[in-house]
Amino acid sequence: MKLAEIAAALDARVEGDGSIEIARAVHPSEAEGPGDLALAMDKELLALLPGTRARAAVLAEGAEVPAGLAGAILVKRPRYAMAGLMDVFEKPVHAEPGVHPQAFVAPDVELGEGVSVGPFAYVGPGAKLGPGCIVMPHATIGAGAVAGRDCLFHPGARIGERVEMGERCIIHPNAAVGNDGFSFVTPEPGSVETAKASGRVTATNVLIRRVNSIGTVILGDDVEVGAGATIDRGTVTATRVGNGTKIDNLVQIGHNVVIGTNCMLCGHVGVAGSVTIGDRVVLAGKVGVADHKTIGSDSVVAANSGVGRDIPPKTVWMGYPAVPRTEAFEQYKNLGRLKRYFADVVDLKNRIKALESR
Repeated sequence: MKLAEIAAALDARVEGDGSIEIARAVHPSEAEGPGDLALAMDKELLALLPGTRARAAVLAEGAEVPAGLAGAILVKRPRYAMAGLMDVFEKPVHAEPGVHPQAFVAPDVELGEGVSVGPFAYVGPGAKLGPGCIVMPHATIGAGAVAGRDCLFHPGARIGERVEMGERCIIHPNAAVGNDGFSFVTPEPGSVETAKASGRVTATNVLIRRVNSIGTVILGDDVEVGAGATIDRGTVTATRVGNGTKIDNLVQIGHNVVIGTNCMLCGHVGVAGSVTIGDRVVLAGKVGVADHKTIGSDSVVAANSGVGRDIPPKTVWMGYPAVPRTEAFEQYKNLGRLKRYFADVVDLKNRIKALESR
């Protein structure tokens, strides 16, 4: 592409020669020739541009274009521009058109135009795959599952029976969507129930009976599920994930959970059953959420926090157990003061002893 064409795709301004032919985007230190586009939106990378072999670079708006460059693209928001650049230079997964002879696709499966099913993949009876879907090797689509157009199932992805997915969903390797929920019950109140009620364990679990999950999982459009993540189906109703929500690697989402639109759940997050999460919520790495809690829209929970009560909208919570950010900072400050407080107590004790000895 020409430099000007890339700038147009980013809705950005070109300075210098917009006709430069660009073959690839690279880190400034890895530029090898005039066809390379050096990505130097961060201030720290500007120092690498003098003497670079690249003729063009992408810079943050306001940065001075080095004299050695013949052209530059100036972007307003570098992180957002990076997303656009990766779209321009994307290397799509390799997928052969049609159904591979070594794949199993049930006779009554509905395949849209341009669907690709790789070797050793399985698509169960009654499943429906919209136009442009790609099922890579060793992926599994359960019976009766439905996926909208342009969904991508990476190797080892497991989609359970009757799961419903919108358009352009991406399921990464070894993610499992539509597992049975972790639902068990004892004939009489067991150890957990008595501990919650009284603070003591007054019963034992002599029999644990599983509660089958007859619900499903419904994913909206543009949902992404990371490698090794798991989403349990609902007990009776559906576990739901809203449009545009992104789920990182190794995230666990329990049965009957409802997640809103454009949320971000980072690695190792664990969400227990029947939790309701609003729109645009961010749960940072290793956040744990107790069952039946509600997290309001536009809220942020910091990493390693344990959510044990409802969180109101548009708030920042952190800590274990999680509390509002200002309260958490006050706790941390008080912990830091303890050493001084203990020293003061020792000093006071010594003074009292001295007075008493007189």
